[in-house]
Amino acid sequence: MKTQFCSFLLCWIIFCEFLPAQSVCGYRSLDVTNPIEFLGNKILYEGKEIELGEKTFFIDGQLSDEVTARYPFVFNSFNKAAKAFVAGTEAEPMKVYIAPYVYWIDNPDDPQVRVGKDGKEPFGLVVKCPYLHLVGLTKNPENVVLASSRGQTQGAVGNFTMFDFWGDGLSVKNLTMGNYCNVDLEFPLKKELGRKKRMSAITQAHVAYCHGDKIVAENVRFISRLNMNPLNGAKRILFYKCYMESTDDALTGTGVYLNCTLKFYGQKPFWRTDMGGAVFLNSDFYVCHDEDRQYFCKGVGPLTVVDCRFHVRKPVYAGWTHEPSDWLRCYQYGVTMNGQPYVIGADKPYNTVCMEQENVLHAYRLTDENGKVIYNTYNLLRGDDDWDPLQVKDSVRVIGEHDGRDYANLPVCLSVTPLVASVQTGGNPVKLAANVKRHCNYVQQGSSVRWKIQPGYEKYVSLSAGEDGTCVVKAMNHEDETKHFTVVAYTEDGLECAVELTVAPDFVEAPAFVEVPKLEIADGKAMVSYELDLQGRKDESLITWYRAVDKEGKTKYPVAVSRLAKPETTYRLTKEDVGYYLMATVAPKHLRCHPGKEYTVISSSPVDRKQVNPVDVFETDFRNFPCSNQPVLYSGGWTIGGYKPLDTEGYDWELFSDKDYWVYGEGMNGSRGTGLLQAQRGARLLYTPLEGRYGNMKITLNVDPSKTAGQGFGSATGQYMDICIKFDTRTLTGYALRIIRTTKYSNAVDFMLMKYENGRTTAISLPVSSTCYRTDCTIVLEVKGNKLTAHAETSTPLSSPITDENLKPSVSLEADIVPNVWGGMGIQHTGSCGESTTMLHHLKIEWQGVSASK
Repeated sequence: MKTQFCSFLLCWIIFCEFLPAQSVCGYRSLDVTNPIEFLGNKILYEGKEIELGEKTFFIDGQLSDEVTARYPFVFNSFNKAAKAFVAGTEAEPMKVYIAPYVYWIDNPDDPQVRVGKDGKEPFGLVVKCPYLHLVGLTKNPENVVLASSRGQTQGAVGNFTMFDFWGDGLSVKNLTMGNYCNVDLEFPLKKELGRKKRMSAITQAHVAYCHGDKIVAENVRFISRLNMNPLNGAKRILFYKCYMESTDDALTGTGVYLNCTLKFYGQKPFWRTDMGGAVFLNSDFYVCHDEDRQYFCKGVGPLTVVDCRFHVRKPVYAGWTHEPSDWLRCYQYGVTMNGQPYVIGADKPYNTVCMEQENVLHAYRLTDENGKVIYNTYNLLRGDDDWDPLQVKDSVRVIGEHDGRDYANLPVCLSVTPLVASVQTGGNPVKLAANVKRHCNYVQQGSSVRWKIQPGYEKYVSLSAGEDGTCVVKAMNHEDETKHFTVVAYTEDGLECAVELTVAPDFVEAPAFVEVPKLEIADGKAMVSYELDLQGRKDESLITWYRAVDKEGKTKYPVAVSRLAKPETTYRLTKEDVGYYLMATVAPKHLRCHPGKEYTVISSSPVDRKQVNPVDVFETDFRNFPCSNQPVLYSGGWTIGGYKPLDTEGYDWELFSDKDYWVYGEGMNGSRGTGLLQAQRGARLLYTPLEGRYGNMKITLNVDPSKTAGQGFGSATGQYMDICIKFDTRTLTGYALRIIRTTKYSNAVDFMLMKYENGRTTAISLPVSSTCYRTDCTIVLEVKGNKLTAHAETSTPLSSPITDENLKPSVSLEADIVPNVWGGMGIQHTGSCGESTTMLHHLKIEWQGVSASK
């Protein structure tokens, strides 16, 4: 019996030697369609045996700490594994194999707010490891998720960024990188691992920065909304078969995107493009918002789009950028919208180079002898080290040999410096320099560059081209008007770039006064009259009106200026002018000269009450409103400058008093026409009335926020505009309407009534969230007795219906207040500038029950 048992045991041992290896502890991957065998010191996947070691890790979030403790190269947390990463090389990369699961790079349940260090954004994980390869063990990238859920003001101070990668050679494959701050995480393999978005209001929530070269993302999903940033910062980077969701300021400006799918939930997915621009090859763009215009860039930068398809739900205009400069050149081939051929940027057709008949197309797209399309990623990405991530080099060379051309060394960018230049007849010429470059700014030596003048302007300049790509431009404009046109650099293969040129005539002396300026005051108006030797030209003299404290005008305050080439010859007197000398300066000018020497006239005596028709109303469209900094606070006048309110102490921005805070000019996006705009953060206007006692008061303000969706400001970081009423400008005490962006919505702002007391603010009404802070928003703020009311509405229709019942189309607020005798007002803007400004179009202030001192 004993002999039989021993024989049986021996046979069993021998049999087991030939059995397949068994997974540790009954291990089973969450993705049963892509099974993984975990054997402790190695894994089996798709018939491949992978030995684990110092540079080969395995991660599965299902594994217990007890199991991972037994195997030095096995982890159940990405962050734990990252602590053990060692630098890889091109020949021996650091490989990390990741099983299906949701891996939180930052704990979303941790209530602590993330704050950046050393002036940088807060990061979930900083990874310094060259030639790091992250591989999801799945064919469906939704099954392996590297996740975070924080963004600006939503769990973080600053633009939270999940990863900060450092090192060349990063490769990411078969997985998802997502910042789910404003997007629901749905995990198909195990629903309980999913998670709802942190907030619905869209904020800046980054996925990853990448400081390196030769980066590849293959079959990767990049998920976020605003500022998504899929490995932004890389030099050469290939996105192959990737999927992306984002709103604005999101995509990598140097990327080559091949066979990708991109869903645009915002109008401008790029902040800008760099080093020759981004390239899209055989990719699909889905427009998922309701606006009628779709752009690529917020800034101005080059792009190339080849064999790509727009998918839209309604008619949409597709452009390169919202306000393309004349120098911009972008390239396209084979673009369609809903299946029909489409030319991008048709508003300015010269910005678009259609490559159907151009040799430059071969830099992106080749066809072999069998008619198969080969996308020339080798030419685009080879750099100076012959990098060929998709192994198409041999195919490119074969096609090139067949055609008798070198398709592996083709430039894609023609850059010119300067892009904007001015030259004047009789003055020094300007020298332009062109460089021909391969993708990512690799300069191509020996390429021939030609130059041409925009048709119709040939007589205004002469061009002298050099063999080194330079061109000397000499002005020959002998007409009165300054001309604006382009000089275009181009190559025979179809590359282009333009220089925006301003060509002034040989300016003449400013016109002399035939009759010197004279100042007259009558019928409640002051008029300055003069006669210039204009020789038939239009008068564009610059006239500025001042209130002067003394007859010499040593102390003076500007009250009106000339703009838009229209001399401000008349000034309507107000009761606030009484007691001041009225002064005007006239700088003679026409369109063919610089302003001449100012001539000053001043009234012989201070303005008298009898010369003024007093009204208790102030009204302006800001066209002649002086907007240079004027820091003096005085009765009856405007204090123009900047201020950082006490309730913004927690936000890191500063004031620059040597720069103007306000500017009059043209707006952008939702700001239409011309008006008064903030030039830097903290811009403030204060109106201090004459000394006295003031009763009821009403302010009507018409504005155009540059933001078009209703969010008003750049982010929910203490960015607001206060309209102050019944305000003591000296102590910053009174009342206000606050319009503020919050974390609640990305398409609305909150309106609330505020009490100011020595610069400190307290809300005195509940906030109302509204979508009305858009183009042509009229705001009425009024005090009657002990009631403060506010109403705001817009005439601009919404692009799509609002279904959230908490979002109001207009605002009406009311609060009880303690009456005061002040009559001051103010406008305080703490928002960022540029595309986040608010244009002021019209302001009217009305007072009742006034008992003033003069």
